[in-house]
Amino acid sequence: MKRILHGIALLSVTAHADVQFSGNVTGEYRYFPERALYEGQLSDQFALTLEPEWYWRLEQGGGITFRPFYHLDSGDEKRTHGDIRELMWLHYGRDWELKVGIGEVFWGVTESQHLVDVINQTDAVQAQDFEEKLGQPMVQYSRLGNWGTFSAFVLPYFRERTFPGVEGRLRPPLPVDADQARYQSDREEQHVDYALRWSGHIGFWDMGLYYFDGTDRDPTLLPAGPPTSPTSLIPYYTQMRQTGLDLQATWGGVLYKLEALYRDGEEDHRAMTGGVEYTSVGVLGKAWDLGLLLEYQYDSRGRIPMVVGQNDAFVGVRWVRNDPAGTEILLGTTRDLDEGGEYAGRLEASSRLNNHFKWRVESYWFVSDYAGSPLNSIRNDDFIQLSLEYHF
Repeated sequence: MKRILHGIALLSVTAHADVQFSGNVTGEYRYFPERALYEGQLSDQFALTLEPEWYWRLEQGGGITFRPFYHLDSGDEKRTHGDIRELMWLHYGRDWELKVGIGEVFWGVTESQHLVDVINQTDAVQAQDFEEKLGQPMVQYSRLGNWGTFSAFVLPYFRERTFPGVEGRLRPPLPVDADQARYQSDREEQHVDYALRWSGHIGFWDMGLYYFDGTDRDPTLLPAGPPTSPTSLIPYYTQMRQTGLDLQATWGGVLYKLEALYRDGEEDHRAMTGGVEYTSVGVLGKAWDLGLLLEYQYDSRGRIPMVVGQNDAFVGVRWVRNDPAGTEILLGTTRDLDEGGEYAGRLEASSRLNNHFKWRVESYWFVSDYAGSPLNSIRNDDFIQLSLEYHF
C-alpha cells in the first residue's frame, strides 16, 4: 500500500495537470435534552468539520483526487479524528477504468438502511444513520459494455470502526475499547479482501449483484474484564462471504426498491429491506413534491444484541420545495413489529442560503422497553443537531 501511495504522490508532482480546489467547512451543535443513562456522558457538544478536495486532471487521461477529512469535537475525544476519505488515481480507456488508492464506494437504493453497502467501514462517531464512511484502500478495475458494468475490487487493508468514547452519547452501556480489537484472521487488518460486482439494466429494473469475501465490517462486541462485572467491550471482526442484490424500478409515480443479502460466516443469515416510494408532483398547486415511503426490514437472526431491522417497518414522508435553494424535509420512523413499544424516528431538513452557505437540521429520537435491543442502550439519547456548512 505504501508503494501505491508513493506512486500517486509522484504522479501528482511530475505530471502536467489542471488543478481544481473545492470543499466545505461545517460547524455543528448537538443537544441531548434527556438525562444521560451512563455516568460522565455529555449533554451537548460543539464540532467543526473540515473537508477540502483537490482534483488534478492528467493529460494522459484520468486524474487524481485528494480529499482529507478532520473533525474536532468539544466533548467526546473519540469523536475528534482525522481520515483520508479519498486519495485516488484514476486512469481510463474507451470501455474500462482503473482506480488505485483510497476511496469510497456506495451501493444501495433503500431509504431506511443500506444492507448491501459493504466496501467501506462505517465512521460511527460521525453520523447516527451510519451513512458516513472511512476511506478504504483499494484497487478497482471496471469494464463497461452494453451488458452493464463489471467491477473487481482488491482491498489490501481493513479499516476498524470508530466508536464514541466514555463521555460520548449514542454508545452501548459499556464503552468500546477499539484499541483492543480482535480478529478471526491471523492477518488481522492486513487480510486482503476482494469483491466482484455487476450492475446494469434488465427491462425496467436497475440492478446490481455482487460477491464479497473478506473481513466483516460489522464487529461483534465482546465483554472484557471480570466475567461477572465486565468493564468494557472489545470489537471482534470475523471473516465472511456475502452475496448481495439491489433492485430499483419506476412505474408511474412509484419507485420500487429492494436490497437483499446472504452472509456465510460464523453465523449464516439472510436479510432484506424492500419497499416503495410514491411521489405526488405539484402538491396544492405549488411546485412542491410530496413523497410517501414504505419499507420493510427483515433479518433471519432475530432479536439478538447488535441486530436491528429483524422485523421492522419504516414509514416516511419527503417534502421537496423545488426552489433554487434546494429546500427539502424528510420525516420518518422505524417501528419494531415484534415489540410495539420500540421505535426510532428521524427528521432531516436542509436548504441553501446562497451559493456558499447551507443550513441543516437533524433530529433523532429512540423509544425502547426491550432490554435486549440495541435501541434500549440509547433510549435517552434523543438529540437535535444544527449545522451550518460553508462550501468553497
